[in-house]
Amino acid sequence: MKIKFFLILFLISLMQVTKLVNAQTTAGPKSFVVANTPGKNLAKINFTALIFNNYSLQYERAIGKRISAVIGFKFMPKGQIPFLNSIKSLVNDPETNKQLDNLKVGSTVFTPEFRFYCGQGVFRGFYLAPFARFGSFTADLPLDYTYTETNSGNKLTATIPLSGKVNGITGGLMLGAQWKLSKLLYLDWWILGPHYGSSTGSVKVTQALTPDQQEGIREELKDITDGDNPLKATTSVDETGASINFKGPFAGIRAGLCLGFRF
Repeated sequence: MKIKFFLILFLISLMQVTKLVNAQTTAGPKSFVVANTPGKNLAKINFTALIFNNYSLQYERAIGKRISAVIGFKFMPKGQIPFLNSIKSLVNDPETNKQLDNLKVGSTVFTPEFRFYCGQGVFRGFYLAPFARFGSFTADLPLDYTYTETNSGNKLTATIPLSGKVNGITGGLMLGAQWKLSKLLYLDWWILGPHYGSSTGSVKVTQALTPDQQEGIREELKDITDGDNPLKATTSVDETGASINFKGPFAGIRAGLCLGFRF
């Protein structure tokens, strides 16, 4: 609800700016210079990101004839991963799909960049944009495990609520194009923006564990961290809980369509 309120407030602010510029256009000789000088700023919202439950805003400012500086902010509230059913159909593994059902993820990302336009000038035409990306991703994952009681020999199943955070830093290059739709309205197409870097993170749970439970969790975590995995992970399990610490490469692709207002 807070994010929706923020977006509404953002759009209302843009409408007020638009009204102010239009008022200056008709105010008379004193406002002539202001009204006929193009604004150096663009405020944008990535409306395709809404499909993925992401709220993505961007601010762009002209700093040269064909160069601009940009800062972007993206937020995804914690919840189930987008297109969960499609992903589960591709995985087609009951045990993995059960884990995906319980997985909750969220993110906050900042993206500064510089744009170099190849067309008629700043804000218009094709552009190349080197960028950096600073992301923080949260996750909640209840982990099912099986253990055998030493005294009774009974085989039992239990769950531990793992939660944690991953921080990633990447760099990349965006190829895009931007068009002027009207005096104040622009369309920005992020055609393709691959990026690559590194990440560090951990997930853990603080909970009293018996020796039998500890052994069962160790075996379960071993299955997760072993194998062909680019992440370097270390696990720790004792009577106070369990944790996985990891680091490794991090990559992604930016794409989307943004609607921008010039002021």
